[in-house]
Amino acid sequence: MTFEIEDTGPGLDPAEIDSLFEAFVQTEIGRKSEQGTGLGLSISRQFVKLMGGDITLSSPLGGGTIVRFDIQISLAGAGADIQTQHPTRSVIGLAPDQPKYRILVVEDKWESRKLLVKLLEPLGFEVREAENGKEGVALWSSWEPHLIWMDMRMPIMDGYEATKQIKAHLKGQATVIIALTASAFNEERVLILSAGCDDFVRKPFQEEEIFETMARYLGVRYVYEEKTSATSPQRSATEALTREALAVMPAEWVEQLYQAANQVNNQRIFQLIEQIPSEHGPVAIALTDLVRNFRCDKIIDLTEPATS
Repeated sequence: MTFEIEDTGPGLDPAEIDSLFEAFVQTEIGRKSEQGTGLGLSISRQFVKLMGGDITLSSPLGGGTIVRFDIQISLAGAGADIQTQHPTRSVIGLAPDQPKYRILVVEDKWESRKLLVKLLEPLGFEVREAENGKEGVALWSSWEPHLIWMDMRMPIMDGYEATKQIKAHLKGQATVIIALTASAFNEERVLILSAGCDDFVRKPFQEEEIFETMARYLGVRYVYEEKTSATSPQRSATEALTREALAVMPAEWVEQLYQAANQVNNQRIFQLIEQIPSEHGPVAIALTDLVRNFRCDKIIDLTEPATS
């Protein structure tokens, strides 16, 4: 099976294409933007080769890039044993009689910060955010959070240095710091833990990983969505999202959400999600989940103006 993805970006210098599949190699544009690590294509090629295929790049004159890869597949037999993943319970709140947990999110990418904020705030956590390690250290000193979600690669001050500065203080020893990293290398894990982080979660993360990690280090107890039937699968928050659920917001807001989804403007969608009142947290969580899973088409279906 062959896949082909094409974009309309600035394109690639032909002289750079052959080296882009090497680890830690970036284009000149990528280096100037200070985004990424130069590992994505190298790791992607390894995965594709494990599936019996290969991946190639081409950049036509005039801009844009085309990525092609193929994998070896075969049809499953009628009697094949196909394993299905059992649905996990959905967290809908915090159990009573617990401390008011203060959570700090230190992440330079706006969308990644808002994703965690919108995941945690509706449940009852107090959440603050910082754009880099320097801001994170200052907020930690003044606010004393119970736990910090720390991105490790940031401008101005990275997560390694911020963690070292926090853990150098006596009160910093009591602060749980969980690293967020896109790296899959064991060497990176050693560096993260030696900097003083208590643990790490790899990106892209699942909601269950975030909740389980906080429960393990803080003892957080959750309230879970109850199953309506012992035999029917549990409906996720996304499945329960309807036009009626979005009607809690003004018509103008719904129209803006439709326009943002139609333009695949994730940053604008997250800005609109921020405007949803905390009492309608499940709506915010469901919309966030759709954005995370690249389902702007679903948001369009839910917000598209009715035609007469």
